[in-house]
Amino acid sequence: MIVLGCNGFTRVSDVFAERFGASGRDKHYLLGHDAGAALLVDGELVAAVEEERLNREKKTTDFPVRSIAWCLEHAGIEFSDIDLIAIPFDFSPEVLDQMLSGIASAPMPPAAKLQLLGDIGALYTDVVSHEAILADFAERTGFTPDPDKVVFVPHHLAHAMTGYHAAGLQDSAFLISDGRAEVLSTITGEIRDGRIRVFEESAIGAEYSMGLLFSALTRFLGFVPNNDEYKVMGLSGYADPPSPNPLLEHFVQLHDGGTYSFARPLATDDPWGLDPLFEEYFGPFRDDLAYRSRVAAAAQEMLTAVTRHQLRALEARTDLDRLLFEGGVALNCLNNTPLFESSRFDSMEVSFGASDTGVTIGAAVHAWLSHPSASGAPRPTPRVTPYLGPEYGDAAIEQALAEFAGRVRWTRLDDEEELVERVAELLTGKVVVGWYEGRLEHGPRALGHRSILANPGFPDIKDVINTRVKHREPFRPFAPIVLESDAPKIFEMGRKDRSPYMTFVFPVRPEFQDVIPGATHVDGTSRVQTLTEEDTPRLAALLRRFTALTDVPCLLNTSFNVAGEPIVCTPVDALRCFLGTEIDHLMLGNHLVSKTSG
Repeated sequence: MIVLGCNGFTRVSDVFAERFGASGRDKHYLLGHDAGAALLVDGELVAAVEEERLNREKKTTDFPVRSIAWCLEHAGIEFSDIDLIAIPFDFSPEVLDQMLSGIASAPMPPAAKLQLLGDIGALYTDVVSHEAILADFAERTGFTPDPDKVVFVPHHLAHAMTGYHAAGLQDSAFLISDGRAEVLSTITGEIRDGRIRVFEESAIGAEYSMGLLFSALTRFLGFVPNNDEYKVMGLSGYADPPSPNPLLEHFVQLHDGGTYSFARPLATDDPWGLDPLFEEYFGPFRDDLAYRSRVAAAAQEMLTAVTRHQLRALEARTDLDRLLFEGGVALNCLNNTPLFESSRFDSMEVSFGASDTGVTIGAAVHAWLSHPSASGAPRPTPRVTPYLGPEYGDAAIEQALAEFAGRVRWTRLDDEEELVERVAELLTGKVVVGWYEGRLEHGPRALGHRSILANPGFPDIKDVINTRVKHREPFRPFAPIVLESDAPKIFEMGRKDRSPYMTFVFPVRPEFQDVIPGATHVDGTSRVQTLTEEDTPRLAALLRRFTALTDVPCLLNTSFNVAGEPIVCTPVDALRCFLGTEIDHLMLGNHLVSKTSG
């Protein structure tokens, strides 16, 4: 069975801008961000790519026409070969009735209520209804799908199935938390033998969304909501939370059964509505590190308290020992480590597609497993890899190099040992190296195929990359990559033995804090990525050789892009980023590239 998952809407950004004022800094405060496509063939994930990597618009909401075309081309199939199309949203008429009923009963002035009813009606009719999505698909692709072959998957169930597939289709409990889905923001439940059971009494509506609350705090601190929450996470390490924490003391209320509410329900159409309350709690906004980090620390403590409360209830409801944590909130790796360590679960997984980048995968998996033909059929253990996107061979690389002739010079290194040796020797110095190989990784984190690498043994290397390369805030930390076998020697990993997707944070052992200062955050922790020979053989070989030359057991790893742009996809993208920054060297496939003088 061939299943295509796709996420993205042609008109959604226009409707949100026109109807809700969500533009500029608030443009990601909407549905359909992280547009993309994924292709599942007989349960094997053969292709997945985010639309932003192809259209070069970060966090694009546009219909994923390029992503769909690439997935089909990669697999050598046509639209007529597809058995099912899976959409990771289900705005059914019943969901619309829930939304409209909620507005009708809300304590709002009649004029505002009428306006919001009209706005939601326009969003439904023009963008998210089943009919609108089918029409959008036909208009953008030229292929009219059979409505009987289109599966609309509730958004949170798509998140759950993303984690389930990445965990090898093993029975698991799950916690899903993000900004909002159709009408909910978080659910818990179980997956047994491919069937989902939601613990309905634990579901939280969008009006009490932890993801939206964290996004509102992100916006309050001057960042882009639904995009820059990781900056708040990084800032939180610079301060202790206020005691008592006003967010926990006055705003968030924990209830029995793992549920919670807010002292004031969120107006999900108004991302600015809580700003006066935040100033009441923390004082008038000040654009300085001390103020921002204090608010960030309060937000981080609140997030940990709420998710731990949810997890306690889930532990009491399930006898399963594996936990899947998915949704945008699960990307808060600073929360994930204490959440797991304080739980009774034997394992906790956060996939490379935990945010909305992965819902195309989960929607396709859900459609496959829910189809009658899947009942009772054997299910092979899926091959789990984040390297699911486009790959460009020597011909494409050399054509790209020719386009930039005169601005770059290069040496081709076909001997693998020589290539690794040359790059390892470069990294012994205070240089920054672009690293480009193989298939594009999926998700928001650099996982070793489109990376910027440096030597974490230099205390100021973080400042070098933030200012000269990434063009971003100086407080932002960088993650170390380390061989999985070496990680416990360097980091206090507790009950975790691997962290391949930078979704957990661990303290750096005291004896290594002076060895890798460039990858150690101000609070003494690191967001670790572990790797193996099987995952990334060339990068593993580079790390072994670098360690042999320097006695530094890690490399600093960050995504190959600059602030505000997607991770590079093509060789041309890589060269443009290389030439537009102060990256010193570029390993482009088998080509070691440097800049010409002048």
